[in-house]
Amino acid sequence: MTGTTTTLDRFDGHIAGLGTAAGLRVVVGRWGRSPLGAFTDVMAERPDGHRLLLAPGPAVAEFVAATYTFDEVRVVPVAATVDGPRWTVRAGPLAATFRTGGRPPLGLLLAAVPTPLATSIPWVSAIDVVARRVLPGVRTRGSATGDRDEFYCARDMHRIVAASVAWDGVDQGALTPVDPPVRFGFGSTPAGPSVVRVTTLIRR
Repeated sequence: MTGTTTTLDRFDGHIAGLGTAAGLRVVVGRWGRSPLGAFTDVMAERPDGHRLLLAPGPAVAEFVAATYTFDEVRVVPVAATVDGPRWTVRAGPLAATFRTGGRPPLGLLLAAVPTPLATSIPWVSAIDVVARRVLPGVRTRGSATGDRDEFYCARDMHRIVAASVAWDGVDQGALTPVDPPVRFGFGSTPAGPSVVRVTTLIRR
């Protein structure tokens, strides 16, 4: 019998999720450490349900598109700068700035969990049931495309308290919850606009 080799990819960084009054929902991944190096990518779902990946290069586009589901993939310059609580994101048609505030109660709980426990697969698997009940649409583990299993190890959370978002130069209106949930994978970001410090594990 021929054995199979399992690879566990680890991405350490932050995920920002927010909605707009115009119906655009945006998820920004800013990864400081990953098998692909440091990078930022953007997933966006337009009001009509069209799902786009904005990736900074072919390698990122290939990996992310093999893990999540999109209607369109674009390779464009993507940059995110963070200056204290202020984020500035530029990615193809997207121009966004937003500001983070304090931790919600969940953020305080996440920050209190020791990193070795918070990033362990048994722990993440165990709290998935709780996450689904407390945060509708949110999952901490699930099956991605391409026979991949994914685990979201949330380690901290801060609210997004203000945002300015434009798409193709058109202002998208006031900051709103991520509602309806985005449909890139098995789970969405929290409905409340937030930045989550996260370690994502992908087993393939």
